[in-house]
Amino acid sequence: MDPGEVTELLLNLDRDRDRAVDRLFPKVYEELRGVAAARLRAERSGHTLSATALVHEAYLKLVNQERVDWKNRAHFFAIAATAMRRILLDFAIARKAEKRGGGAPMVTLGEESARQESNIDELLAIDQAMRRLAELDERCEQVVELRFFGGLRLEEIAEVLDLSLASVNRAWRTARAFLTTELRP
Repeated sequence: MDPGEVTELLLNLDRDRDRAVDRLFPKVYEELRGVAAARLRAERSGHTLSATALVHEAYLKLVNQERVDWKNRAHFFAIAATAMRRILLDFAIARKAEKRGGGAPMVTLGEESARQESNIDELLAIDQAMRRLAELDERCEQVVELRFFGGLRLEEIAEVLDLSLASVNRAWRTARAFLTTELRP
């Protein structure tokens, strides 16, 4: 994939939206699918949301945004990471609500159900820790989101956030230490 071509298509979204969207999707699909598959591997087994469905839902959210001033390919993937995180979080919250009742009959939890519930709880705990991190240092939260959820390299994160690589490295180390403490059992 030519990053320059993707950047050009993103910049053209304002001028010729339909044509740019039609040309953009094939250029970014495989990379988005790779990010989605990586995110889903970290989720519970048997997740009903597929990598393809996650990509399509995130892509629709991305290209239908009208107030985004796309800077480049890395910026697009950074926002895609945020969209995927939010979709997975919404999905987990809905699933948790379902398990808490949702009008369904009571069922005895087996070992697999307990593991799935645990994974949902972990995702919600990570989200809460990320929210606390954002309250303390928004830059650290952004770096974690781009690195963990977006799969971006530190150099790409520096480009997206318009920071030096040293600043991104410091934020990454700080965020990892914070999250390790917050998520310790």
